Amino acid sequence: MLRKVLYIDLTKRESWVEERQGLFDQWMGGTGVGIKLLSEECPTGADPLSPEAPIILSIGPLNGVFPVATKAVATFKSPLTGELGESYAGGRLHLAMRFAGHEAIVIRGKAELPSYISINDAEVKIKDATSIWGIEAQTTGMILREREPGVGRRSIIRIGPAGEAQVRYAGVVVDTYRHFGRLGLGATFGSKNLKALAISGTETAEIPDARRYREVYNRLYSTAVQTDVMEKYHDIGTSVNISVLNWLKGLPTKNFQLSSFIDAEKISGEMFADNYLFRRLSCAGCPIGCVHIAALKSAFSPHHEFEVRKVSYDYEPIYSLGSNLGVNTAEGVLRLIDVCERMGLDVMSAGVVLSWATEAYERDLITPQETLGLPLQWNNVDGYIKALENIVKAPNEFYAALAKGVDYASARFGGQEFAMALGGNEVSGYHTGPASIVGQLVGVRHSHLDNAGYSIDQKAAKKQLDPEKMVDEIIKEDNSRGVFNSLVGCLFARGVYTEENIIDALGAVGITKTKEDLQTLGESIFEEKYKFKTREGFDLTRVRVPRRLFETVSTLGKVTPETVEEMLRLYRKKRGWS
Repeated sequence: MLRKVLYIDLTKRESWVEERQGLFDQWMGGTGVGIKLLSEECPTGADPLSPEAPIILSIGPLNGVFPVATKAVATFKSPLTGELGESYAGGRLHLAMRFAGHEAIVIRGKAELPSYISINDAEVKIKDATSIWGIEAQTTGMILREREPGVGRRSIIRIGPAGEAQVRYAGVVVDTYRHFGRLGLGATFGSKNLKALAISGTETAEIPDARRYREVYNRLYSTAVQTDVMEKYHDIGTSVNISVLNWLKGLPTKNFQLSSFIDAEKISGEMFADNYLFRRLSCAGCPIGCVHIAALKSAFSPHHEFEVRKVSYDYEPIYSLGSNLGVNTAEGVLRLIDVCERMGLDVMSAGVVLSWATEAYERDLITPQETLGLPLQWNNVDGYIKALENIVKAPNEFYAALAKGVDYASARFGGQEFAMALGGNEVSGYHTGPASIVGQLVGVRHSHLDNAGYSIDQKAAKKQLDPEKMVDEIIKEDNSRGVFNSLVGCLFARGVYTEENIIDALGAVGITKTKEDLQTLGESIFEEKYKFKTREGFDLTRVRVPRRLFETVSTLGKVTPETVEEMLRLYRKKRGWS
């Protein structure tokens, strides 16, 4: 199997393919290849929104070959944090890239006019997107589906008005219900006048040992569908965590002023499943069906009773646009998710920004003059919808500041002690204890999914873990997820892809690895990412921790600054950093 990288230069309107076998041999694929290509392509100190800052899309050796290996990774310089940007998406993109024969795509430069990229096997075209510039993300997908080939094998990824306006936490919608959500890839697309990418192909994957492949495939498939390893993701999905975390006092509420929500039952996963669930979907190559789609009915016009919009939901949107904004109806949460989808905003960052703005408004740090007369109040769904639209339109300095993220807005207007970001990235929906805080601080993309610190806290709630043990667990997860994200598997399938199964799966496609090889690879990928982060100005000794995280009771009780500092010291020591 030839390991190829497709290069596209939007400025020169050129494309070419290079065989990079050595790159893939050393770094596997996915995130390992992504960080190496980013380091090669991105000049030190480049403005994330400049033509010099590239976009890297990459997949791994198991994509399109084994079940639940369904993700593609985007690697870029984040316009939100100014350092490493990394985001993952399911859908059909991984399969479309495999069919087209490209395990990585590098996008350089900037198009002169609004454009989109069309890839069909070896044919690459840069097409005019002037007529769809300004169109909502979902409508853009509908239009391009009528114009682009490859039905059933095609992936269409696109931005909405937020990406075009270069909102620093704009995302990219992937195949309607999946996203490159975090850290502002949509803004990077917009800065390149890149509205969308449509990719399809007809190639097949080479399997060197068909018999061995079938044995491993059947084992992985059986584990996924005939055991309880992934059962919860199909049934209620991650939204089941609303009730769980509320009971554990780990559910952020009203900008982390509380860690439980009195109306949690009204926006629980069970409430959504019983009253709003329309259907379940799977990413291409996955048998589980964890994508939960709700039917949102809303008034259409005086002459029609309602229209029905289909909105995907899971735990993080319900936290960020629900409990964290005091929104106590499932319909209200769905309406807010729908606006973010149409605008192309990351729901997590959007919710955290609005929760800070609501508290700042309560404290008179911002005035009705700044909000243009809009009362930012908990549970004011109509007001929040208008605020989201204003963030994209940026009609004044206040909304333009919100479009740059909560760190920037709080530095300008005050309230940094309750501006909920770690490492510059708006926080995830867990107030479980110190491991969640430290995990997001040290994680390569400052995400809860870097090392699952929240899960370590939950283990500590059952059996006490001291700070050193927590740090050991964080480092172990940091490294192992580097390997898993190079395959590129869905993190929901971690229980399916044990170390032994990973080795067997790689062997079935002609890649020989030992446990020691995988451990070394994980450490190397992590170090390579930190090399890029520090090159671009990240300094772990200067990270800001919002005071609010030490004021609100977590699952493990109140977290102290001393505990966090001790864990950061241990982390640096164990990593061998001065």
